Amino acid sequence: MTPPVIDNRTARRLFLHKHGLAEQPAGLGHGAALQDVIQKLGFVQLDSINTVARAHDLILFSRRPRYRCGNLGRLLEQDRALFEHWTHDAAVIPIEFYPAWALKRRRDAVRLAERWPKWGRDGFQEEFHRIRDHIRTNGPTTSADLGPDTSRKSGGWWDWHPAKTALEYLWRTGELEICHRQGFRKFYDLSERVIPGTLREAEWTETDTIDRLMRGALSRLGFATSGELAAFWDIVTVSEARDWCAHALTRGDLIEIDVENTDGSLRRQFAFPDVLQQAQDAPEPTGRLRVLSPFDPALRDRKRAERLFGFAYRIEVFTPEAKRQYGYYVFPLLEGVRIVGRIDMKADRKTGMLNVTGLWPEAGLRWGKARQQRLEAELDRVTRLAGVSQVAFSDGWLRQH
Repeated sequence: MTPPVIDNRTARRLFLHKHGLAEQPAGLGHGAALQDVIQKLGFVQLDSINTVARAHDLILFSRRPRYRCGNLGRLLEQDRALFEHWTHDAAVIPIEFYPAWALKRRRDAVRLAERWPKWGRDGFQEEFHRIRDHIRTNGPTTSADLGPDTSRKSGGWWDWHPAKTALEYLWRTGELEICHRQGFRKFYDLSERVIPGTLREAEWTETDTIDRLMRGALSRLGFATSGELAAFWDIVTVSEARDWCAHALTRGDLIEIDVENTDGSLRRQFAFPDVLQQAQDAPEPTGRLRVLSPFDPALRDRKRAERLFGFAYRIEVFTPEAKRQYGYYVFPLLEGVRIVGRIDMKADRKTGMLNVTGLWPEAGLRWGKARQQRLEAELDRVTRLAGVSQVAFSDGWLRQH
């Protein structure tokens, strides 16, 4: 039987709805309302780059403009409604998912113990006893409290001292938790002081964990390949994802659909049986223009974003300036069901200015007066998040590809 087809525009509409980007951005930006946003997304990636706002802050602000920096920290550090661990990168995750990460922690325990010594991080296992005793006696601890030379600035993850490596290992494998941050400096504490015992002691089987993770990923994506489902949380392997999809199809828990790409080609994907009804019920996305983080969950999978939206994006943070096509940290611009451009800008908090140095409309798109007004309205909102008061456009800011 030929699978049903979801046309490209409908697929975008459903996908944006699943990511909280279809509805008019509104509502409270703290407490339970903010927790609901994170629950819908599944996780929010953390990133330290702060040219305008940090990635996690902009991800939440783009959905709840009343959000302010610090609101996320209260959910994590005071309410304990979230925990911090890794998906494809460092992220905050709703606390009810904590038992599912037992599988990741077990796998990390094996993988990191084998890998890190090969990368020159020798001797970190010898620090475990000292670190456990230090934290038990002194409370939350940073790597600077334990390092042999706290005046020496680390060159990066490849230059961690053994105590720093040990802290990260004990966190990744479940003995410690990141209990709070000061700026972007992490404080570690014993897991039993941070995570409720009912969650720490919950015993999900591997089969049950994979099932919950796969269902959770698909419910947040709407449609996906087995590889995309595996990559969502980055816990389930591709092989496990394929097996789960095959069995779910046999049981009738999934169907196959063909999703139209921007070039008119079709890509076979998996979905829940009610996906066509979900697509029909998904709201028409608001025409409001909004700035997205380069690490927004809707754009994290660059290949999928290119297929679905025709938007080719590569972050150029690590590209030498002379070789950059756009800029150091360029923000995508969403309007309705389209990515309409990308903007290079930076907050100068000393002068109170948000400086726009470049904007590239997507190919074939006219940047008219009405769209410019929508951009200026959005940038005015972004200034409040960035901690500045005015927007300045540099000469020659409107560019072409």
